[in-house]
Amino acid sequence: MSTMLSDLRHGIRVMKKNPGFTTTAVLTLGLTIGISTVVFSVIDAVLLRPLPYDHPDRIYSLHTYSPQSYTQPASYPEYLDWRRDNHVFSALAAYSAYGSANVEGPSGAVALPRVMATDNFFDVFGIAPVLGRTFAPGEDQPGRNDVAVLSYEIWQQNFGGQENAIGQTMKIDAQPYTVIGVMPAGFRFPVSTRDAIYTPMNMAKELAESRGDHWLPTVARLKNGVDKTQAQADMNRVLEDVGRAYPEESKGRRMQLWSLAASINESASQPLKVLSMAVLCLLAIGCVNIAGLLLVRGVKREREIALRAAVGASRGQLVRQILNESLLLGFLGAICGTFLAYGLLEGIRKLLTSAIARGAEVHMDKTVLLVALVLALLTSLLAGMIPALRASLIAPQVALKSGGSAGTGRGQHRLRAGFVITQVALALVLLVTSGLLLRVLSSLRNADLGFNPNGLMATEIDLSSKAYENRDVVAAFYQPMLERVRSVPGVRAAGLVGMLPIQNWGWNSDIHIAGQPPDPPNAERLAEMRPVTPGYFDAFGIALVRGRLLDDKIDTRTSQPVVVVNEAFVKKFFSNGEDPIGKYIEWNNKPMIVGLVRSIRQDIYEPPLAEMDLPVSQVPHLTSMQLVVRTDVTSSSVVPALRRIFHDLDPGLPFRQPITMREVVADALVLDRLENWLFGSFAVLAVLLALVGLYGLVSHEIELSTRDIGLRMALGATRLSVLRSVYRRVAWMLCGGVVAGLLITKAVQKLIETVVAVHGAADALVILGLAGALFVAGLMAALWPARRAISIDPMVALRYE
Repeated sequence: MSTMLSDLRHGIRVMKKNPGFTTTAVLTLGLTIGISTVVFSVIDAVLLRPLPYDHPDRIYSLHTYSPQSYTQPASYPEYLDWRRDNHVFSALAAYSAYGSANVEGPSGAVALPRVMATDNFFDVFGIAPVLGRTFAPGEDQPGRNDVAVLSYEIWQQNFGGQENAIGQTMKIDAQPYTVIGVMPAGFRFPVSTRDAIYTPMNMAKELAESRGDHWLPTVARLKNGVDKTQAQADMNRVLEDVGRAYPEESKGRRMQLWSLAASINESASQPLKVLSMAVLCLLAIGCVNIAGLLLVRGVKREREIALRAAVGASRGQLVRQILNESLLLGFLGAICGTFLAYGLLEGIRKLLTSAIARGAEVHMDKTVLLVALVLALLTSLLAGMIPALRASLIAPQVALKSGGSAGTGRGQHRLRAGFVITQVALALVLLVTSGLLLRVLSSLRNADLGFNPNGLMATEIDLSSKAYENRDVVAAFYQPMLERVRSVPGVRAAGLVGMLPIQNWGWNSDIHIAGQPPDPPNAERLAEMRPVTPGYFDAFGIALVRGRLLDDKIDTRTSQPVVVVNEAFVKKFFSNGEDPIGKYIEWNNKPMIVGLVRSIRQDIYEPPLAEMDLPVSQVPHLTSMQLVVRTDVTSSSVVPALRRIFHDLDPGLPFRQPITMREVVADALVLDRLENWLFGSFAVLAVLLALVGLYGLVSHEIELSTRDIGLRMALGATRLSVLRSVYRRVAWMLCGGVVAGLLITKAVQKLIETVVAVHGAADALVILGLAGALFVAGLMAALWPARRAISIDPMVALRYE
């Protein structure tokens, strides 16, 4: 311990004498460890930390597919069949987390997330409430479903954490609900749903009885002694039995069981695994960079180390002293990296929360801090190992006689060049991944959506179904609201749509055109459906191609059901060039096609799908809609008027802050933006470290070669020839690094493609351009030390020691 403290004190003195080196090394470690710690924090929260349920490994999400292989969840009658006939689950529950609830509080109505579930919902998770109870058997049936279980956050916010909350009444959607329980802090399901209220299932009679409406996700807990394979086989048996009993609605369907963790992390797990590989790349670059710095400093200290060896220091003592100095740098780098990681996490918290289901759980904790410290110490230890061993092998008599020629051996030149080539190669891999991500993200942001998102905004409307139970919601709220909104200064057009394009898919169903031959077996004949008002087409700028648009005066609740279809619909269902106007669709009340409009994208990643737009007046029970408004002014200048209109027409309706369609597009790309931000940070730091390493190498070699350069110039060498010799070596190292980087990129192409698609011919120019840019950046990094080389005074250099 005494020896270690002595080495520590010596290390601190050495660091104080070399503030430039110390600052560079600590900042290099801090940047490397900081960004690596951010990624580990995300991986820990999303992939490593267990879900907050009892034995979460026994909980599965049930994914059901149609005969045509598209996702098709349960209808309510099907769910009852599955629950009754399976032999493998101790609890199988259905839930719906779509929409929100209007909850009346002391300061007025507020919109809160609402999860409606079957009576056995909480049995799946095995978590007891901290207060009261959860749903009792049969409490999801009409007449008994006026109870509510609160999340811990809602209990704190609305009831101040008081135990007398149990038994109190709160108004949800204008209907009294009795609070029966409070869940513990941290319980959430779905995981991305925060501050939620849980109520028993409450659905329209049509949905409760319809086998053709597939809208219910399901989740289940395995019985003890049953594994996933047995459960999947049993559920497919159940599906076959249901298919035989109801061939029109359920024949030919199949099921896959996904562990709950896999289901939650489906979109993020693979990119995060690739990010972990990128972390290793970044750590390797940082390690090589620090090793290069230590090697350079070791060369300068050769005579000091040789002198210590000459007076009796053993090889082990020399290695220990140098490694202790490296560990001290690592400890300081860990402190710097921890503060950087904390700042970065706060800066991207909104991105994390939006992009990843468990993003809100990402934070710095003891585990993350320990990992940051271990990473820093390991990185500094590995980086210091080669310089320490090399320094300990130096023969004292050789080093003491070397004078100014220390470190000029061919082996050392090759070692330092190998460091630079490694850094450039790894930096290029990260740069290529980041560049391809940026290109894809840019193309998606500027994709042709079929409408102009500028000047277009939307706000969600969730009316309390109880308040409009015996009223015509169109006449009572939607129509007068739209008339008043259109009169607001700066508003060009306003309309309603059920599900906002880009933000949400519409409903969908298999359809058939009356008069056409029967569809081939297993043919996918889906069409998207959106309830809209005529003003929706004006707000989105959707042009009419043929026929007419919807009309409030003509298309009433009692008139002939009608739809307007898009060009993608005609291409899919009228491939023979037949005119769609006047044709009937064999679906629901057999609506007639009255108009054809241009297609717009429903999803930013996909081309436009076949779509039918239905008049709001002909779709019953529509209490949840999106108001879309196109303005000539900023959205913020219209918001006060919208808030006032909503309050005047329905004081119990919470006003939700509008969102622009540009923000909707950005939100749809949130995971891509997070990946791009992280990989971009990796690439920038990797390139910076590689250039710093190159700069340091060239500077060091010029410093070591000062006498040789001076001698050459004294014998007649020109400045141009000296510059050419410096850049010949720099270009050789850069070419080696770029070629190695391209080969590594090709070798790990499949891994990169889990984050971003790589199209050989199309992306070749991008990849070569990035490689060329890195090469040029490397040449620029060597410019300053090269200029220093050609400015050497031969007379001064010959006296240099």
